[in-house]
Amino acid sequence: MEISVAMAFNENTPVGLIKDAVQMVEAKGAYGIWVPEHVLFYPEYTSVYPYADNGRIPGNPEGLLDPFTALTYIAAHTSKVRLGTGICLVPQRQPVYTAKMVADLDYLSGGRVDFGVGIGWLKEEFDSLGMNFTTRASRTEEYIALMKALWSDGVTDFSGPTINLPPCHFNPKPVQKPHPPIIFGGESDPALRRVARFGDGWYGYDLTPEALRRRLPFLESALAANGRSRADIQLIVGPNRHPVNEDTVAAYAAAGTDQLVVPVSAASLEKLAVRLDKLLMHQEV
Repeated sequence: MEISVAMAFNENTPVGLIKDAVQMVEAKGAYGIWVPEHVLFYPEYTSVYPYADNGRIPGNPEGLLDPFTALTYIAAHTSKVRLGTGICLVPQRQPVYTAKMVADLDYLSGGRVDFGVGIGWLKEEFDSLGMNFTTRASRTEEYIALMKALWSDGVTDFSGPTINLPPCHFNPKPVQKPHPPIIFGGESDPALRRVARFGDGWYGYDLTPEALRRRLPFLESALAANGRSRADIQLIVGPNRHPVNEDTVAAYAAAGTDQLVVPVSAASLEKLAVRLDKLLMHQEV
């Protein structure tokens, strides 16, 4: 099982510290770096954050670096660590531009992108961006189909419910063929069905090893219904608020996890070094 980190950068993170932190992550042997996305945050909102008991985003953040901007910077200062969007909010983005950002990042990084995607939960953000919240699931499926065509076809000719492209060229293509792995987030039944139909992997978030095991039979059944098996996808898990120690790491691995993504902070290089050493040795962090 590979060990990766999730890192969030904002206006309080000095640029030089980002460089030093990600180079340390790579030097110490972490497999990948995953970066989250939100364009807007709100002092007050009625949407329920699904990964906290009180329904609020922990820490009341006020901003994040765009994941593609941050990952391009990280790519320029590293050489082998994987670069993951964790998670890109696909249905609130213009899909051709998103496909372009993914392809260019994969091209510039030498084929290191993992495209983590989700349908989003913060209705206020969708409303502010002029995007329909209710149809976000169906648009995600349409947008992913469009992106796959742009990444793979010599000349793309696409017709969908909301997007229509006449024959057009789209270059450069991603380095990874046929495209960077598409890793779907979400833990609901519809989310796992999307993994089974369209995904190269599942990013299960805020899961204990026991919760992971409870979801796997449904995922395996959905895969089988689409002529696929567990071997066809990557299983990526973010423990989030749950403990990560020698026992839980072993339990995640025993459940079949391919990659464990653990949140770390870049606020202090000294503390980051200690956390990475413990994490990568499977000790309590």
